[in-house]
Amino acid sequence: MSVHIPKAVVFDLGKVLLNFDYGRAAEALAPLTRIDAASIRQLIDQSPLLHQFETGLISFDQLLGIFTQETGYRGDVKTFHTAFGDIFSEIPPMVELHRQLHARGIPTHVLSNTNEIAVEWVRKGFPFFAHFNSYIYSHEVRAMKPAPAIYAALESSAGFTGPDLLYIDDRPENIDAAIERGWQSLLHHDPAVTIPEVWRRLAG
Repeated sequence: MSVHIPKAVVFDLGKVLLNFDYGRAAEALAPLTRIDAASIRQLIDQSPLLHQFETGLISFDQLLGIFTQETGYRGDVKTFHTAFGDIFSEIPPMVELHRQLHARGIPTHVLSNTNEIAVEWVRKGFPFFAHFNSYIYSHEVRAMKPAPAIYAALESSAGFTGPDLLYIDDRPENIDAAIERGWQSLLHHDPAVTIPEVWRRLAG
């Protein structure tokens, strides 16, 4: 039985290439509100409000307006923007995997449930992020994984479908949706497991 060698590698962003912690944002913003950090985190971390922002249903100005109404925020726009964006840190072995793939000329793509603040912050703060072939963001296509539309957008952007794509994500429901489209997929938890498997797949 022949083995299909993927032609491109697709990365989720959060918890795959970068860790993120909305607790950092909550701690930074709490002194400027009438509620505590735990309550702020509940409002902004993987919440209905964040979901609306990351599917493009509300703008940044609307996000800030809702946050201000809910928390009594009395800071300025720049402080909120910085706190909301400064939540990321590299996962070094996964970033190194991407560097090696890029150096070998293997196309790489980003497929992420994310928002405009995060993208701006990551672009400014993490140089490796400039070296992907394409980027598909939920807030731009107005669909979040595991909705089929965001996967279709990646296929269109990458120029590959089915087993030509090798996808890495940390959430089972996102992996299941990719498998339904025939993508090769890896559920990521540990770089020590994921990285050798990527190279094994690429070697055939």
